[in-house]
Amino acid sequence: MLEFEEPVKTTDTQGSEKRVEVSAKRLINCNQVDVNQLMPLKYKWAWEHYLNGCANHWMPTEVPMAKDIELWKSNTLSEDEQRVIMRNLGFFSTAESLVGNNIVLAIFKHVTNPEVRQYLLRQAFEEAIHTHTFLYIVESLNLNQGEIFNMYNEVNTIHAKDQFEMELTSDILKSDFNTSTPEGAQKFLENLIGYYIVMEGIFFYSGFVMILSFHRQNKMTGIGEQFQYILRDETIHLNFGIDLINGIKEENPELWSPTFQNHIVEKIKQAVELEIKYAQDCLPRGILGLTAPMFREYVQHIADRRLERIGLKAIYRSKNPFPWMSETIDLGKEKNFFETRVTEYQSSAALTW
Repeated sequence: MLEFEEPVKTTDTQGSEKRVEVSAKRLINCNQVDVNQLMPLKYKWAWEHYLNGCANHWMPTEVPMAKDIELWKSNTLSEDEQRVIMRNLGFFSTAESLVGNNIVLAIFKHVTNPEVRQYLLRQAFEEAIHTHTFLYIVESLNLNQGEIFNMYNEVNTIHAKDQFEMELTSDILKSDFNTSTPEGAQKFLENLIGYYIVMEGIFFYSGFVMILSFHRQNKMTGIGEQFQYILRDETIHLNFGIDLINGIKEENPELWSPTFQNHIVEKIKQAVELEIKYAQDCLPRGILGLTAPMFREYVQHIADRRLERIGLKAIYRSKNPFPWMSETIDLGKEKNFFETRVTEYQSSAALTW
């Protein structure tokens, strides 16, 4: 059993030893505890997310793509079905890279807690795996790599979502940025909400519905299986981000002012409209029982859930048109999350879902 109340031992500038209580650890703006001193842990949730991420390890090349290749080459998928797959590959292929860049270049520097940094390192690796996944899919299906990986420049609805996120990162990447002022700390909190709540908690989920709808009908099962693994990763990412956001709020309540809350709500409203336009672009006509209007309801529904998790009120009150996604996301209800391959992954089997 780990002991979490043992005081931390540090050394002052004169080299003399002093004792600092573990309670002195803080998520941001901590100058009392060495950021490299992992033990004793204060934020148990961060370490638990790290262990769950490690137990969930997978690689895309372990997923067979033969059936997907056969179906793709058979030309039995409609043009609209192919459009959905292509658009989602185009969005995810760069979005995952943006998340990884934000972790390594923006977030990591300003987090002053070692157990949280430990998870960020794990998540950054998972983002690299996800980017690898889309390259693996594109190569397997012999798709035009330039077309897929440049969609964020050429497809307006993808560009708009990526631009929304990159604007949040640009402020934090400035050489003079720090979180020591209320304005800086709020900007950092805005970035965390923009990436964990919006990017990973809203922008990704329309794509999950679309691709997993193929999988539910036994189409493109290799891609579907990989998206299931990504969804499982993203569930942990989202929960970690919510814990981090709420932890910073708790330690710095002055940041969570009514004005800032209203600002965040407006940002999330803007993101919802961007995601609805993206769904409309992917689905100009219905496929597989999916229509664009259904995604307005769905995106609003999940936005309400994300708002509530960070202490804000639901604003849309829309119903979930895809109840099967709730069962997929609520992993505790899933008897066998990966029906075709789970027994072949020793590390994944270590985690009970």
